[in-house]
Amino acid sequence: MTQGFFAKNPSVLIFLACLGLFTVVVTVLAEGAGAGVISTSFVKTLGKTLCLALVAVAMDLVWGYTGILSLGHFAFFGLGGYMIGMWLMYERTRGIVEASLADAPLPPTQAEISNAIGNQIFGVVGSSEFPLIWAFSGSLTLQLMLVVLVPGALALVFGWLAFRSRVTGVYLSILTQAMTLALALYLFQNDSGLRGNNGLSGLQNLPGLEEVPQSIVSLWFFWASAFALAAGYVLAAWSVSGKFGSVLRGIRDNEARVRFLGYSVETYKLFTFTLTAMIAGIAGALYYPQAGIINPAEIAPIASIYLAVWVAIGGRGRLYGAVIGASFVSLMSSWFTGGQAPDIPLGPVSLKWVDWWLVLLGLSFVAVTLFAPKGIGGVFDLIGGRMPRKRHGADLGPDMGSLREKEAGE
Repeated sequence: MTQGFFAKNPSVLIFLACLGLFTVVVTVLAEGAGAGVISTSFVKTLGKTLCLALVAVAMDLVWGYTGILSLGHFAFFGLGGYMIGMWLMYERTRGIVEASLADAPLPPTQAEISNAIGNQIFGVVGSSEFPLIWAFSGSLTLQLMLVVLVPGALALVFGWLAFRSRVTGVYLSILTQAMTLALALYLFQNDSGLRGNNGLSGLQNLPGLEEVPQSIVSLWFFWASAFALAAGYVLAAWSVSGKFGSVLRGIRDNEARVRFLGYSVETYKLFTFTLTAMIAGIAGALYYPQAGIINPAEIAPIASIYLAVWVAIGGRGRLYGAVIGASFVSLMSSWFTGGQAPDIPLGPVSLKWVDWWLVLLGLSFVAVTLFAPKGIGGVFDLIGGRMPRKRHGADLGPDMGSLREKEAGE
């Protein structure tokens, strides 16, 4: 079965081979491997880029293949980061507190240790009590489960309410954006239990491995990000390659017709929406330990809009296009906003890319929409000869997309 899948989808093998080669090259040239050609900070940038590519694959699955323009998938990405961030921050703080109390005249009680940890974590918001949502923060296994369960549960509830009401099109996009905004506004509050605007910090430090240099830790996360992207890509490609994928494309192109044929459209949409939310949660759980910090600004609606822009630039409806789009924009953003792009003198003024990067990104999105609707991925279609074939003959169905006479005889 696996051999048949890869035989029918050689592009998946090509993608995995390119990703594997890229991973090996970065590893060999990384500072952690001794070569020092690629700095630790850039390895982290590449690792974060792979995570963004994974969430872009999820976005392409729900938008490019199913036709659901979700403007809230970065909320699931952020929730995954918060779930793993709670464990990282709790365990790191616990180690610091226990070390500081080790020389106390009397051994500290568990309650004293817990209070000290609470003061360290929540002192910035004027509290020392652990909220209920931190109940499992001391267990890595449970927090890893929450990485997929919390985004999945939110997507399941939201999707069930929206899809059963048959909300579609721009109205559904507005609802997903409203969900994201409501979640961000809630997390900005100090009594949300997640430190409000301060967010969770120090996530780059792995508990118990403080002596391991960041050059090595960055490689570990880079490998994990590459593996997650490979697994997510294969899962998405397998989902859209068979009958399930045909139904998804049918929902995207003509939802009423698919419903008329007897398929449970709401079930397909809900499953895809929930699955992609879980994938986004995993991507976020790998991204934020490399970023080192997460706060509610990361979940703002604008982030989900950027996600849609990445997919559009890369090529909607092409999984490799989503990866290309996210990687291209992420690396260009790092280059332009990191001060590496030289300023352009224009007489009395100077063009600073740090200030104009978002304008350039917006213009790129408009240009792709108007002149290259297939995005960057369309170039690979030309190279691979995947242009849609010319259709001739009379229609055999009620609309212009129906089977033609010539095709029926082939």
